[in-house]
Amino acid sequence: MGTPPDNTATGNEIADVQSSADTRRIAINKVGIKDIRHPVRVKDRSGGEQHTVANFNMYVNLPHNFKGTHMSRFVQILNNHDKEIGVESFKEMLAEMATKLEAESGHIEMGFPYFINKTAPVSGVQSLLDYDVTLIGEIHAGTPIMYIKVVVPVTSLCPCSKEISDYGAHNQRSHVTVQVRTRGFVWIEEIIELVEKQASCQLYGLLKRPDEKYVTEYAYNHPKFVEDMVRDVAVALNMDERFSAYVVESENFESIHNHSAYALIEHDKEADASTC
Repeated sequence: MGTPPDNTATGNEIADVQSSADTRRIAINKVGIKDIRHPVRVKDRSGGEQHTVANFNMYVNLPHNFKGTHMSRFVQILNNHDKEIGVESFKEMLAEMATKLEAESGHIEMGFPYFINKTAPVSGVQSLLDYDVTLIGEIHAGTPIMYIKVVVPVTSLCPCSKEISDYGAHNQRSHVTVQVRTRGFVWIEEIIELVEKQASCQLYGLLKRPDEKYVTEYAYNHPKFVEDMVRDVAVALNMDERFSAYVVESENFESIHNHSAYALIEHDKEADASTC
């Protein structure tokens, strides 16, 4: 019988295939890991923190002359950071990722459910309502850029239906998605409140009958087309100097059609200022 192979080689003796040369001369814009879950703690405006599980996407660019990237380093970077992750720690993770993976650019997304304790408008009963939040970070040549993306569910009531109907008007639940680039610190709650103020009515997790009467009548008195929704949110964002760029989308899940109504506005205040 022959001698069995020696499987005790050290790390220095194992070939690093990812770092080997590639001759196809095609760079890759994003390469990394997608949809990895990790526990995090997120600070809220009340002074507390929410314990949740976030989904992370982590990518870097890959020059044309490298065969691959080191996927394990993404996980190592994620696990090296404290579970309390915010904008500042996001910037640190971006810089660390670009350095350790020797990349010129990097991209991290952290998506998680965020809960707000809401008070019903008449009865005062309290309940939690969840919102989908994503922190998005990009780094190019050492310069980080941060975005906050929030999906805000609201009520929209059709102005046309109200105008032409003898009684009632069709309304539906809508998702307003806002992605903002900020000049300073902004609470997630502030973005949500900005959107909810522009809707026909905001949503609540729990309503008593007097509350149902209130929100139904409030929506009836504040009809909004999908176009109105995105324009009114854009006006509010334009008036707040803390937001330097934004994308506002609204999708109305129509109650009398088998399709959604949709509108989008994108605006970069800094780009406009540079052209003046």
